[in-house]
Amino acid sequence: MQLSEILRPGAVRSLGQISSKKRLFQELADLAQAEYRLNASEVLDALQERESLGPTGVGQGVALPHARLHGLDRVAGIFLRLEKPLDFDAVDRQPVDLVFALLAPESSGVDHLKALALVSRTLRDTDLRTKLRANDDPVALHAVLAAAQGIKAA
Repeated sequence: MQLSEILRPGAVRSLGQISSKKRLFQELADLAQAEYRLNASEVLDALQERESLGPTGVGQGVALPHARLHGLDRVAGIFLRLEKPLDFDAVDRQPVDLVFALLAPESSGVDHLKALALVSRTLRDTDLRTKLRANDDPVALHAVLAAAQGIKAA
């Protein structure tokens, strides 16, 4: 599995100020509807339900919200770069500015976990995070992420 298989170019955005985690999830849901033809309210509910189990801010300004959805046939990704970091209750208590959401079929099992591990491993790379933070063009952001597919676990 590679990031380019999970993340469509149209599912990448750079956003200005987001006022809350709920508003961020709404942006993710709206983009999921536009790019993957998913029901935005179902995506929003699924992301919020997963987040209620524990924050998905993994540290170093990165959040990996994820959810399983009925009716989805493959793992789908959405990437948002926030111009102004958002408090996300991350494990290191740092605000988040890089958000990679994963949406997976309800029955995906291993594929969902593989995708989550791939994204987590990729975004652990300091140089990659620096490149993402230096760009606000969605095409460039997608290119940086797609090129990162060779990063291996340490």
